[in-house]
Amino acid sequence: MSRTAPSTRTTTSQPSTRTTTSPPGAAEAPAVSPPGARKRTALRVCPLCEATCGLTLTIEGTRVTGAKGDRDDVFSQGFICPKGASFGELDADPDRLRTPLVRENGELRDATWDEAFELIAARIRPLIEEHGPNSVGVVLGNPNVHTMAGGLYPPVLLSALRTRNVFSASTLDQMPKHVSSGLLFGSAVAIPVPDLDRTDHLLMLGANPLESNGSLCTAPDFPGRLKALRRRGGTLTVVDPRRTRTARLADRHVAIRPGTDALLLAALVQVLFEESLTDLGTLAAHVQGVAEVEAAVKDFTPEAVAAACDMEPGEIRTIARELAAAPTAAVYGRIGSCTVEHGTLASWLVDVLNVLTGNLDRPGGALFPLAATDRAPRPAAPGRGFALGRWSSRVSGHPEAKGELPIVALAEEIETPGEGQIRALIAIAANPVLSAPDGDRLDRALAGLDLMISIDPYLNETSRHADVVLPPPPPAQSAHFDFAFNALAVRNQVRYNPAAVPLEAGLMDECEIHARLILAVSGMHGAEPSAVDGMVVQGALAKAVADPHSPVHGRTVEEAAAGLTGHTGAERRLDMMLRLGPYDLTLDTLLEQPHGVDLGPLESRVPQILRTRSGRVELLPGPVADDLPRLRAALDARPEGLVLVGRRHLRSNNSWLHNVPALNGGSNRCTLHVHPDDAARLGLEDGVTASVAADGGRVEAPVEITDSVRPGVVSLPHGWGHSRPGTRLSVAAEHPGVNVNQLLDGSRLDPLSGTAVLNAIPVEVTLSR
Repeated sequence: MSRTAPSTRTTTSQPSTRTTTSPPGAAEAPAVSPPGARKRTALRVCPLCEATCGLTLTIEGTRVTGAKGDRDDVFSQGFICPKGASFGELDADPDRLRTPLVRENGELRDATWDEAFELIAARIRPLIEEHGPNSVGVVLGNPNVHTMAGGLYPPVLLSALRTRNVFSASTLDQMPKHVSSGLLFGSAVAIPVPDLDRTDHLLMLGANPLESNGSLCTAPDFPGRLKALRRRGGTLTVVDPRRTRTARLADRHVAIRPGTDALLLAALVQVLFEESLTDLGTLAAHVQGVAEVEAAVKDFTPEAVAAACDMEPGEIRTIARELAAAPTAAVYGRIGSCTVEHGTLASWLVDVLNVLTGNLDRPGGALFPLAATDRAPRPAAPGRGFALGRWSSRVSGHPEAKGELPIVALAEEIETPGEGQIRALIAIAANPVLSAPDGDRLDRALAGLDLMISIDPYLNETSRHADVVLPPPPPAQSAHFDFAFNALAVRNQVRYNPAAVPLEAGLMDECEIHARLILAVSGMHGAEPSAVDGMVVQGALAKAVADPHSPVHGRTVEEAAAGLTGHTGAERRLDMMLRLGPYDLTLDTLLEQPHGVDLGPLESRVPQILRTRSGRVELLPGPVADDLPRLRAALDARPEGLVLVGRRHLRSNNSWLHNVPALNGGSNRCTLHVHPDDAARLGLEDGVTASVAADGGRVEAPVEITDSVRPGVVSLPHGWGHSRPGTRLSVAAEHPGVNVNQLLDGSRLDPLSGTAVLNAIPVEVTLSR
């Protein structure tokens, strides 16, 4: 493929030969506030991880000069971590792009906003008309769920494009949980979270919330909540091959062999049946398939799984008995149990345990949050269920999950000629060159696209390939609302922040960027951006007024729309969602209560939450039953040599915070953790450089000898590798680290969810010569 006029460039296998004007997109860095500038404070929910802590920002003129925890925040009550404290430094990063970039004669140059959108409209529509909607791929990165625009507009973009080539960070992280929830409960977004503040017993697998602040469990001050669990006499068991900060806090740390979480969980289920410890309680009337699960796990006895897990059978039985005996309990599994070969089975078994012990959907167990923007509750009724594999990827035949294809398939879908080949790519807050396996191959593939568009504040390892880069403003200049994380919160609450700082001259509001992109790709270029929000509002209200369970049932669309408030289209949409939601809220309510509105503890939602065809929890879905033979085969599998796992740092979040000086230090270093016994056997010493080789290649990293990893396991953190040319990440480039995902070729997948296997990877470690 070659890119066509009006801008062309030579496609090579060495993207580093392309240059950018210097400095690209710099315009003028935000001016330092003059001496004596008026000092004020503003409230802002932190957008840098899933904890959503409330911040009090100190602002001098138009510059954020400080950030501390908001003690009056209804949810976080003053808690803050190093990421939140660095808000001002991130906000003022001089490497942020402050004008669009367009590619001309192989180089990126500064452009006007009108010029950027004109180019998009002129080039993408002919591609779609000639090659069809699947010729456009879309990649959605992790930061999308941290912004208001990222929550509102990508679904509209996908609807306008009608492409099946959709990829996201979910298949590098949480898709196994979406798939298991979809199969169990009928909805991929019905994810139960542990009731941290009321549980008596927490069994945690593959999670390190003292570093990550939590994942698929939105809980400000997760560490404080775990300590409170211990103080009230509760029990914390952590299953992790590393002795993490969370594991050190626990009553029991189980240093399991990486990748065997599903085997352990299956054995726990087997013990519950064998010893007659199951008790579904009030949930029993809403569950089907219990006997089928008992038959399915009969082979997974503690004795059968012990060698694979490297645990004693007695310890497995003790964990099962304690879980069953606890007054209330919750099982919680995250990254370490998801990004492995049996990630969906492990995610399924987590909730099977919650169901069988009577702890699903009851206080102190695992409950379904009810967010302020969820639709108003309605009577329980069977739903349409959840389907997997409605279509497959063109080249390797990977089945879709939740409307997405595995991100490991992106490169081959770009490279391989034929009908449906991806010729244009829209990347929104995504950096898959670092975050997905085999970034070198993807690097080469991106260089061969006809067109690439990136919404990103940085020229990073992925956006450097774009023909058009559309930079959103710094976070202080954007309004904020958490759509995704409120639906995963350990307490029902809602908060909204208008922009803390006026939009800088020359920048464009992030919501407007998205709206104008939608207009450009849908053939409506030149229309007012408000038209996008207007169409969404009209469509949503047309359904709502016809819905007998809606608060606006029986009214006209015009009447319902006339009552909406908000200064922008995005605010009007938020106001509409709040009015149609379960709590009788409006945007004005949130503006009047800037520290947030507490909506109370989580409550039971079964059967109303269920969307399965049966209207019940379907405990042994067909795709899960079909995958269990693969888990049985793992009973006899033993890794030869070392296996690799990742790790999280408190001062990091994937690849997108390494350019903040305050966060690029301390323990946040790209080193290879090696157990002392393994280091002695391999002839490694602290600080020497080791070579790590796996399926996809080889990297070199400095050794850090530590007993925080179990013997036979080495660990490299995720998100590093900032050494590629053509980026503009000056701080990250000073300490680039290595890209652990380059060790992977993308061939290892969890088949049910399409999630890349990023943990429990066999590796060879040698002393670099």
